[in-house]
Amino acid sequence: MGSAEPLGELDVLIIGAGFGGCYSLYKLRQIGLNVHVFDAGSYLGGVWHWNTYPGARVDSEIPYYQFSMPEVWRKWNWSERFPSGEELRAYFKHVDEALDLSKDITYSANVVDVKYDESATRWIVTTENGHKAVCKYLICATGSSFKPYYPDFKNLNKFQGQLIHSTRWPAVANTKNARVAIIGSGATAVQCTQEIAKEARHLTVYIRTASISLPMFQRSMSELEQRVSKSSYRSMFAYCRKSKSGLGYDTQPGSVYDLTEQEREELWEELWSRGGFNFNQANYRDFLVDEKANRLMYEFWAKKTRPRLKNPLKSAFLVPQEAPFAFGTKRSSLEQDYYECLDKDNVDVVDLKANPIQEFTEKGIICQDGVVREFDTVVMATGFDAMTGSLTNMNIRGRDGLTFQQRWKDGVFTHLGLCSSGCPNLFMIYGPQAPTAFTNGPVFIESQVDILVDLIKKLRSEGIKSIEGKRSAEEQWKQAIQDANDQTLMPLTDSWYMGANIPGKKREQLNYLGGIANYERECRTALETLEGFIVVYESDKQSNGCAK
Repeated sequence: MGSAEPLGELDVLIIGAGFGGCYSLYKLRQIGLNVHVFDAGSYLGGVWHWNTYPGARVDSEIPYYQFSMPEVWRKWNWSERFPSGEELRAYFKHVDEALDLSKDITYSANVVDVKYDESATRWIVTTENGHKAVCKYLICATGSSFKPYYPDFKNLNKFQGQLIHSTRWPAVANTKNARVAIIGSGATAVQCTQEIAKEARHLTVYIRTASISLPMFQRSMSELEQRVSKSSYRSMFAYCRKSKSGLGYDTQPGSVYDLTEQEREELWEELWSRGGFNFNQANYRDFLVDEKANRLMYEFWAKKTRPRLKNPLKSAFLVPQEAPFAFGTKRSSLEQDYYECLDKDNVDVVDLKANPIQEFTEKGIICQDGVVREFDTVVMATGFDAMTGSLTNMNIRGRDGLTFQQRWKDGVFTHLGLCSSGCPNLFMIYGPQAPTAFTNGPVFIESQVDILVDLIKKLRSEGIKSIEGKRSAEEQWKQAIQDANDQTLMPLTDSWYMGANIPGKKREQLNYLGGIANYERECRTALETLEGFIVVYESDKQSNGCAK
């Protein structure tokens, strides 16, 4: 659908057509609601529609990273354990055909204005192209990683070569036999580095903090293997929902100190050899709270990784004796040959803490050492204004006329990571103060959308006109997250989990730490009584949510 004709009045408008928007549309149509989706992209897929940079692939493994609906997986097979962006775009085309989603989606519909009409209890949503929708319930399925972050480098606009942000990759990128710079060391930078190092004449990678990347151990998957394993998909997806991270790994009960040194080495060798996130997710959990256990994890990682780098200077920076940050307090990237690529003779590594970027010139970049490095192409793998950027970037004005940027200027406040005070009947999927970044996306998204669908059914059956979070409930929810965070080593590290990658953003834990199953339990308990909500009934009598 693409025309700017008015949609009439909707029960639900969803912003975003990634995993969250697609699943919400599928589930809400099932209960007979009139639902529509606006998406800024030219097709569904969310993060996989936008991220077409070389080497882009998911780091949650198959079979866990997919929708759990049999009508989707029954006729779909993957080619690899960790699918590429290209394969994920093909998967979303299959999802669209299997569930007939596009008929209820308007593409190239970048939302620029959202306001709440209190007299009508409706949201009015307008896009850049003039599409307009009026809805009772508004769902922001805008994802955690949509708004690209550009550091404020001096004279960035002077650079005459090709300047690329990884999330807006051009149709033609000048990287082959070229002089290329990559700025960053997160998952995107790791994936770009692995590809571009193989084709650039010369590559310079600017790294502020060395990554602690884990081996992916990619492999191809046969049709036969998947045909057979589908016999247990249903129980496997159910198991993922009951886990913390949404990956079907068994964690170790107890403490790492229960083992002798030899037993620990044996277990860790086994977890390491499985690849993916097994080494941290299927391990003992002490490393997130205990500095000594954390150091043991880092030392094991360094022992496995250091021999892969022959260049002593690169080795000393990329695998230092002292951990660059506490293991697991930044998201580990999964790599295939990242360290070998950085070790190549045609690749330079610049330590931005020792030698920060001073400015861009027409031809390249000058660091503090005064050296002018010239480039044909500069890739900004500088990440996202994660968790909140897609909401604060949209002009969403609530009942009180405030935007999210104003509402959250002193930090994020939500109730249950689902609702916001001042925004009746507005719901967030895969957003801040939910388990978002600490989970395998599709599993958590299905869990959160199922909660939301049950909530909307309840509002309709009980004659409730609107609900919104109470400020006191939001303060409590936020405090509980920060208190849980303070029990861990997370606050020791500047990470996007903590909002610390964006200058001026309040430094606080942006994710719920208790995992998917606990989150679902807490939400369902609160939503049973609507505790912590301002509740307005159709009959206009107002309730403030029952107290326990």
